[in-house]
Amino acid sequence: MATWQHSSEMLKRLTERIQSKSSLSCHLRSLAQFGQLCLRRFSWSQHCTSQKICQSGFLHDSHSLLLRRYSASGSEYYFPGAVGAPYTDKLELIAGEKEGRVPCFRIMNEYGEISSNIAKEYHPDHQMEPSVMTSMYQHMLKLHVMDTMLYSAQRQGRISFYMTSFGEEATAIGSAAALETADVIFGQYREQGVLLWRGFTYRDFCNQCCGNALEPAKGRQMPVHYGSKELNFVTISSPLATQIPQASGYAYGMKLSNSKNITVCYFGEGAASEGDFHAALNFAATLECPVLFICRNNGYAISTPAKEQYRGDGIAGRGLAYGIDSMRVDGNDLWAVYFAVKEGKRRILQTSRPLLLELLTYRGGHHSTSDDSSRYRQKNEIELYSERLSPLRRMKRFLAFRNCWNDEMDEKYIEEQRKELLTALEEAEKAPKAPLEDLFHDVYDQLTPNLERQKTMLFEFLEREKHPTHFS
Repeated sequence: MATWQHSSEMLKRLTERIQSKSSLSCHLRSLAQFGQLCLRRFSWSQHCTSQKICQSGFLHDSHSLLLRRYSASGSEYYFPGAVGAPYTDKLELIAGEKEGRVPCFRIMNEYGEISSNIAKEYHPDHQMEPSVMTSMYQHMLKLHVMDTMLYSAQRQGRISFYMTSFGEEATAIGSAAALETADVIFGQYREQGVLLWRGFTYRDFCNQCCGNALEPAKGRQMPVHYGSKELNFVTISSPLATQIPQASGYAYGMKLSNSKNITVCYFGEGAASEGDFHAALNFAATLECPVLFICRNNGYAISTPAKEQYRGDGIAGRGLAYGIDSMRVDGNDLWAVYFAVKEGKRRILQTSRPLLLELLTYRGGHHSTSDDSSRYRQKNEIELYSERLSPLRRMKRFLAFRNCWNDEMDEKYIEEQRKELLTALEEAEKAPKAPLEDLFHDVYDQLTPNLERQKTMLFEFLEREKHPTHFS
């Protein structure tokens, strides 16, 4: 290999020959040789520099190693797009509907009994104080009471819309209890239990559902589209699955800022049928984002049953396809959810990689107050699942076995919560609505000229038509 000293000597000889008026072709040949030499030297220099600064990829590998990997006689294939599986001389079809079923982790069965094979680190009696166990169940009851009463309030015309978490109380409370408030939440529609655990009050919920001036969005959002900056809960958005890629991006920002917390993204199996889901998982995997994806697989995407959404093995298997560690858990088992989320967060912080958690559960109510699920599922199906899989019934039995709870305590607590919720709802209904001029606020620091014109036109119209400028 020529050195830069050789290049200098060649340049010196080339200059002498040009000065001696040799033929032009000679000059060009010599110049071309010198240029090629310089280019080779520059390329080698760049290659060496790249080897020093590159932290991943083929530039680490020696030429001989690459040859061995790409050898057709090797026992394993090694291509840039897929690596590490053995070659075979048999043409085999992988059965997409049968192969690779992901097991479902469970700690507590439907009778409230703990499996005798559960490791000590996942056993609630070894890891949890009785007061915390009771508090988790109480929050599940609070969520159920709130859903029942606000659903009824919508039917009475007191609020315009509502979505319940019937049958899915364990997914929200179990996961929330395993996280810190500093962990940022990107929710979908049934994560009010997460907010409840973090300290969002009945008054906060009722103010939002009534759309009064006391709630942060000042009535601009639909009911159940909650948000809280103080509790690190990003405001819910109606378009399906948009929060999933947003969560990947936010988690990447946390990674760049060396945060000790994670981003948590909730969604249903219906949202996993959106393109946003796939883009988000691929971003999170390739950028190694500290994000925990939690899929509540409750069997129905509004009216579409899971069997009409996909043929694969649920949602957990999709994470494996993107190179993301995945787990499947009984979503109606509070303890399985709690310890899976706790372990998931630990692994994310340890490995700096995302994780997908699928919670198998059942939607005990209608999709929303705009839905009638009796049109696409049988009543006995709902009754069967609600009876056998109820996370509230399961947890109540668990506490009763330990003399931490009984029927009398249950009835008393539910009645207390009903009164508290009813008071909060009545106060929210009486609270004033935000003034119309707030339509133009909270977007820009100062109103833009076009918004100023629109505001003027609005109030001129209201005055001319004698419409009120404030609604109570």
